[in-house]
Amino acid sequence: MRPGAVTAQLCSHTCSPRLRPAARPAAHQPPARERRFTEMMSMDVADSTQVYAAFLVYLDLLEGRNWPEVTCFGLAELQLVYLQGRERETESFQVVVPTPVHMSFSHERIREIMKKACAQLDKPDSPLSVILAIVESDSTIVYYKLTDGFIMPDPPDDTEDKDNKQWRKKRKKLFK
Repeated sequence: MRPGAVTAQLCSHTCSPRLRPAARPAAHQPPARERRFTEMMSMDVADSTQVYAAFLVYLDLLEGRNWPEVTCFGLAELQLVYLQGRERETESFQVVVPTPVHMSFSHERIREIMKKACAQLDKPDSPLSVILAIVESDSTIVYYKLTDGFIMPDPPDDTEDKDNKQWRKKRKKLFK
């Protein structure tokens, strides 16, 4: 089987109809995913493992979590690729920092990333925050939201807890 035939077959199964080129054959124009990965690599701000992690997170946010908008940026001074996106169209943008599992961060480095990456966001009153996306070698992604300082959690909604199966189990155990 020719490599071009495999690419065309993969393209027809993995690209959504709006991303697939209509006028040109797949051999002349790569799918949108491949173009995005090439763009990330051409930023030349991070090593290939970090760029690959960023690409996996990019795909997960768009296709797995259905974020409507995700954009890739590079910080040359920090040798970092990061993403900006929003979970819903009505929400504000969030900074997502993809990283391979073997990479470690100091508190100072995280604070530096927060300051530089969040400087482009238009949220002067809110505390700095980033979502750290840790990518395992099997492509598992774990997301942690990091903030500069303490954030008070939202109060629990009592009606949700009463309907929850776990709440009913706990209540049974307490009243036995």
